[in-house]
Amino acid sequence: MFDLITSRDSNVKNDVLSGITVALALVPEAVAFAFVAGVEPMIGLYAAFMMGLITSAIGGRPGMISGATGAMAVVMVSLVALHGVQYLFAAVILAGVLQILAGIFKLGKFIRLVPYPVMLGFVNGLAIVIFLAQLGQFKIVDNLGNHVWMQGSMLYIMLGFTALTMAIIFFLPKLTKAVPASLVAIVTVTALVHGLDLEARTVIDFVRDMVPAEQKATVTLAGELPSFAIPTVPFNMETLMIVLPTSIILMLVGLIESLLTMSLIDDMTDTRGKGNRECIGQGVANTVNGFFGGMGGCAMIGQSMINISSGGRGRLSGITAALVLLAFILFAAPLIEMIPLAALVGVMFMVVIGTFEWASFRIMRGVNKEDAIVLFSVTAITVAFDLAIAVVVGVIMSALVFAWKHATHIAIKSHVDNDGWKVYELDGPLFFGSVLHFRDLFDPQNDPEHVVIDFANSRIWDSSGLDAIDGLADKYLQQGKKLHIRHISSECRDLLTKAQSYVEMNVNEDPRYRIATDKLA
Repeated sequence: MFDLITSRDSNVKNDVLSGITVALALVPEAVAFAFVAGVEPMIGLYAAFMMGLITSAIGGRPGMISGATGAMAVVMVSLVALHGVQYLFAAVILAGVLQILAGIFKLGKFIRLVPYPVMLGFVNGLAIVIFLAQLGQFKIVDNLGNHVWMQGSMLYIMLGFTALTMAIIFFLPKLTKAVPASLVAIVTVTALVHGLDLEARTVIDFVRDMVPAEQKATVTLAGELPSFAIPTVPFNMETLMIVLPTSIILMLVGLIESLLTMSLIDDMTDTRGKGNRECIGQGVANTVNGFFGGMGGCAMIGQSMINISSGGRGRLSGITAALVLLAFILFAAPLIEMIPLAALVGVMFMVVIGTFEWASFRIMRGVNKEDAIVLFSVTAITVAFDLAIAVVVGVIMSALVFAWKHATHIAIKSHVDNDGWKVYELDGPLFFGSVLHFRDLFDPQNDPEHVVIDFANSRIWDSSGLDAIDGLADKYLQQGKKLHIRHISSECRDLLTKAQSYVEMNVNEDPRYRIATDKLA
């Protein structure tokens, strides 16, 4: 609906300015996700810095931003509540190691198994989650400690500056693309709010609303460099059993969200990231997080969209965002604390508009109702439950739909050749869903002495298909008849047992199946 891409080429100026913009947008979400996980704000900020720096430097997708994320924070909260933050650091280290192993064993290629409707559902679900998360910025804490909706002049100021931010981001690129529109919008709104001394909530107000009343006066975003420390947990089997379930879920959620975000950015920029390298980059970043007091994380679709729409294409954009965020923590926390929330909410609202796949409504109106059901199911599960669950359910639903559709697509033509042999020409895929229909297509009892099954227009997809051929060969053998099998691949021929001797080889005409390569991942 809106083309927010300002540049498709990487250059130093765009990367640096875009990185500064991203750094400003990282702060409130890193703090918010730290509270979701039940840890201190600085642990979330450290995670955003380390994840962003390391994945930008060694990951497989230049221009993609990583940091502390809500998808992983909700997995951490129970572990932190039951065992403490040191066990979280141990779980993050183990999750990082598992992600590195996933990259080493080249599992990144499996992201290509995610169907297009599932991808759309993932994108739409995350867009809705980002939108709903921003609505929380329109609440304040009353005297009783309850979160209530803004009212009166504070609400009008918030809405007005949110709209102004969105207007600047939308219209400025039409006039000039020299600087990122999001950065201009944040600076402009901040200057107006403080120049006019308006009653507008800022980043530090948001942070203070999330801590007990007795801590509000002293809370700040200022910090120091993260330091190395081995998690203080017992190194025994009991600890492993405590952290392993959480680590596995963190590993899966982190890789799924990162690889799907990578695929989205690939489509937007007409480039191709390296999935296996991204797995390793995410793993190294999470491992370092665990040793340096960060909560870990993965790719952030919102901040990645801000970066791409602001012109950030190269690794320098993510590195700049991480270093600028660290500089804010160490030297310029008051500058971050004074940014109005309305500016950041406006930026994220534009991210929602740019992220949501409005074309998905066309699928709903189209004839393919199965894809529409998968799409909206994934969207709903992403919003209501969890990204990893949504993607797994979506892939399973798509696989079942695919199997059901193709189970009835197998057909056969038969004729008797000049030698009196009956030739069955098979058309369609032979797999677990079609084997029952395949068996019904033949008549071993009434067929002549010689029978030919021609697979020139068919493909055997799984072991169920191979077993069906073996079973058919056995039936013809029991009738004392000779079966001839033509045009199957050498791989299938080697896997056959009873029917292997019936295969007639033809080097020029037999198919050669190609297997997905790891080189593109």
